[in-house]
Amino acid sequence: MAKTKFRYNPETLSYEKVDRSIGERVLRGIIFIAPTLVLSIVFGFFIAYRLDSPKEKKLKAEILEMRQIVKEYEGRMQVVEKVADAIKQRDESLYRTALGAKEFPEELRMMGVGGSDRYAHLKGMSNSDILISTAKKLDDVERKLHAQSLSFKELVKLAKERELRLASLPAIQPVNNKELRRMASGYGWRVDPVYGTRKMHWGLDFTSDVGTEIYSTGDGVVEKVEHNSWGYGREIVINHGFGYKTRYAHLSSFLVKEGDKVKRGDLIALMGSSGKSTGPHLHYEVEKDGHKVNPINYFHSDLSPDQYEKIVEISKNALKSMD
Repeated sequence: MAKTKFRYNPETLSYEKVDRSIGERVLRGIIFIAPTLVLSIVFGFFIAYRLDSPKEKKLKAEILEMRQIVKEYEGRMQVVEKVADAIKQRDESLYRTALGAKEFPEELRMMGVGGSDRYAHLKGMSNSDILISTAKKLDDVERKLHAQSLSFKELVKLAKERELRLASLPAIQPVNNKELRRMASGYGWRVDPVYGTRKMHWGLDFTSDVGTEIYSTGDGVVEKVEHNSWGYGREIVINHGFGYKTRYAHLSSFLVKEGDKVKRGDLIALMGSSGKSTGPHLHYEVEKDGHKVNPINYFHSDLSPDQYEKIVEISKNALKSMD
C-alpha cells in the first residue's frame, strides 16, 4: 500500500495531506525505473556483441578451420608452381636444345587469364585477403601450365618430325657389306671404264654376284622404276622426303613398283650388270635438295667408327669406276 505524504503548511501551522496528480506519479515512476532500464539495455548490448551464441561460436570455428585449410592449399600450390618453373627450365635448356627448337615466346608465357577486376567478387567477403591471394596464385599456376602445354605440343610435333626424318635418312649400306670387301669405287673423279677418260663418279659401286639382295637405305616411297638399255640400266629411285632421294642402278630385277612405300632395310631389287656396266655391281647415289652428295657420309647406322674409317679409305683408293 502506497504511503500517504504530508507537507507542513506554515500558514496554518499544520501538516496537510499531499495529493499528487497522475502525471506526477507517472513521472516519478519513470525517474525511478530509468536507471534500471538503461543498465538493462547496456547489459543487453554487451551480451549481444561481446558474448557469442553457440551458433556463432560454431561458425567462427568453421571459418578459422577453413582459413587454415586455404593456407595449406596455398602452400601446396607453391610446390606446384616450383615444379612448373622446373619444367619450364628443363624445357628451355634441354628439350628445345635437343630438338633444335626456337625459344618459346615469352609473351605466351606471360599471357594473362583475366581483367583487372577479376577478383572484385571476392572483395568484402570474410577472409577476402587470403581468398584473393589464393585465387591469384591459382591463376598464375594455370597460366604457366597452359603455356607449358603449348610448348610441349610444339615439341611433340618436332619430335615426331625428327623421328620421321631419322627414319627417312639413307643411313645404311644398300648391300650386306659388313666385311667391307664389296666397295669397288667411291664418289669423286674416276677413270671411265669404257671411254678411258676422267669423269665425275656421282655414287658408290658395290660388287658382288648377280642376284645379290639390294636394300632400301631409308624409309620412303618408290618414285621411279625404269629399264634403260644404256646408262643406269635397270634403276630404282626412292624419294625419302626432307629433300633426300636415293638411286639404285644396274639391277638385274625389281622387287618393288612405283608408288610402293618402303622401310629402311626392305628388300627392293637384285644386283645385276644392266646398262653401261663392266661387271655385276650396284651403283648407289644419294641426292639432297637436288644435288648429288657423297653417300659414304650417311653410313652411320650399320658401321662402327673403325669400319667407317676403313670404308672411307677403301673408297678413296679406287681409280676406276665400274660404269
